[in-house]
Amino acid sequence: MAGVVRGQAVRDLRVDPPPTPVGIDGMVFGGDYNPEQWPEHVWLEDVELMRRAGVNLVSVGIHSWALLEPRPGEHDFGWLDRLLDLLHGAGIRANLATPTVAPPAWLYRAHPDIRPVDRNGVVLELGSRATFCPSAPAYRDAALRVTSALARRYAEHPALAMWHVHNEYGAPVGSCYCPESAAAFRRWLLDRHGDLTALNSAWGTTFWGQRYGEWDEVEPPRTSGSTVNPAQRLDFLRFCSDALLDCFRAERDVLRELSPGVPVTTNFMTTNCKSIDYWRWAPEVDVVANDHYLTAEADRNHVDLAMSADLTRSVAGGRPWMLMEHSTSAVNWQPRNVAKRPGEMVRNSVTHVARGADAVMFFQWRASRFGAEKFHSAMLPHSGTRSRVWHDVVRLGGHLAVLDELRGSLVVPDVAVLWDWESWWALELDWRPSSELDYRERVGAFYELLWDAHLTVDFVAPGADLARYPLVVVPSLYLTTPAAAAVLTEYVRDGGTLVVSYFSGIVDANDTIHPGPFPGALREVLGVEVEEWLPLRAGERVLLDGGAHADTWAEEVLLTGADAVVRYVDGPSAGGPAVTRHRFGAGTAWYVSTRMDRAALGLVLHDARLDAGLDVRVDLPADVEVVRRVTEDAAYLFVVNHNDHAVRVEVRGEELLSGRHCDPDLLVAPGGVAVVRVT
Repeated sequence: MAGVVRGQAVRDLRVDPPPTPVGIDGMVFGGDYNPEQWPEHVWLEDVELMRRAGVNLVSVGIHSWALLEPRPGEHDFGWLDRLLDLLHGAGIRANLATPTVAPPAWLYRAHPDIRPVDRNGVVLELGSRATFCPSAPAYRDAALRVTSALARRYAEHPALAMWHVHNEYGAPVGSCYCPESAAAFRRWLLDRHGDLTALNSAWGTTFWGQRYGEWDEVEPPRTSGSTVNPAQRLDFLRFCSDALLDCFRAERDVLRELSPGVPVTTNFMTTNCKSIDYWRWAPEVDVVANDHYLTAEADRNHVDLAMSADLTRSVAGGRPWMLMEHSTSAVNWQPRNVAKRPGEMVRNSVTHVARGADAVMFFQWRASRFGAEKFHSAMLPHSGTRSRVWHDVVRLGGHLAVLDELRGSLVVPDVAVLWDWESWWALELDWRPSSELDYRERVGAFYELLWDAHLTVDFVAPGADLARYPLVVVPSLYLTTPAAAAVLTEYVRDGGTLVVSYFSGIVDANDTIHPGPFPGALREVLGVEVEEWLPLRAGERVLLDGGAHADTWAEEVLLTGADAVVRYVDGPSAGGPAVTRHRFGAGTAWYVSTRMDRAALGLVLHDARLDAGLDVRVDLPADVEVVRRVTEDAAYLFVVNHNDHAVRVEVRGEELLSGRHCDPDLLVAPGGVAVVRVT
């Protein structure tokens, strides 16, 4: 049986570590704490139970603007003073939030223009959270005032470990179409395009007579009589992400000025928030933090969890990151409050750590008795300390304490998958060739097959340096700039192996089709031309040679250098190439022109891995994750068993969670986890 830790050198893994929460030397463990929902005598119990569980960091003040500033300019810090002093006395640090996700009622009353307007012109009212116009001057001014007041008061407080700006930017409201946003959009467009001539060219406004003669004529892409200019909508999506980023930067800069040396972050939602371009956001935070909520009723939801963790680590530049929120059990805003089974929460948490997290935190510490999330699970559930959830929380705290030595270690990747928020936006605008073109579905399909092959994925942005990866997979890249195409082309020419899926390489950054035949910007490297797209009817399938099937999409592919590997047997492209392989320079480029069934696509990736010289790990059982983290002095192997039976994995070393020595193999219990310091 082959060993699971490869002997190959770990290349290019040295990165500068991110700042860590002040005063915490090991793994971070904790969650959102909302003591304002409870009488103060409960706080004493909370702090004692936090100590028992091993909690060392809590996020506080996230939704407390109305309490901290009950009237304009009038602050009440007494309760927060007492809370931070109590936490400090117990040795628990604070991730102190700016409360700007939840503007107080008095601000809405004094400045109704802060209310956001949706695409249909409907004004959204106070009553939820994150319901504000990010371009409204009154909101921005008030947000900076309360942020400044907090920073001045608590910059030197001994409990302060880090700053948490806002909360989950982009959710649930990520855009506003009001007059203030329209004016800000025009300023953004002027900065991006320079003048109206360039704007008209970028947007192709000669189509449907949309040409603009004055800047004041340009509006956000509100609902109209038919579909709206896709280039205009794409730019507006960019603007909305940047408008929220401007809000974050403004608060962050205040905190850095008034509270120097304390890390500043905000919580991302990498795989689930379509409205934010996290490649642009990540360099702006001191440490990347992410929220992830398991889709409880989904089959194999642990694969989506791994994908979220890998993407978060990737936007962090490979550096360790923080899991800021996840759930101990049920999530009340999903269609069904499906509870996690025994061991599942610990398994989920350790998976995030395996894939780069140096912090495991939850929403929330104590379950709420009222409000919209009173049925959401918590570290301390309604059933209290006799509950299984509580005992799992304590067990997890013990595990993380044992894993302190891993803090700052880096994950070893095997392959790269290209991810691009802008291409996601553009792909799913109106009037595409098929309504079934789905960005997340294609990325998820390819990722799951790589996960099944026990390969660890780095996600990369278009244009990123790919030299360290033997295999690069592009599941969906409808929007492909010439610069991004050039990087992929040179990667293959220099010896890399590339796999590209259908409807990629089609348009540039302005949603304008690249000149010449499809697949446009990727035509040279793939060695094919697409004469015509042949979307399939709902439920229609086509047969491929070898007995495989495909659905949703087909193409009429012409070979211009590539070889046909799989052909269509029937359907609109019968006899034509379905999968091609192109020897280009020193490397190889594969093209998949249809949505193949899972087994068939797995075979394509298997053959591409062979081209790339990647080992096929036939020694590992199915549904077992194996991920490596390394330091300069040590290597650690995480083994996560998602089966209902025990599995054996060949590895030698000390299993840290149990203290067992492994030689020559390790037995991992059903649903169990193990972390081995490899010898």
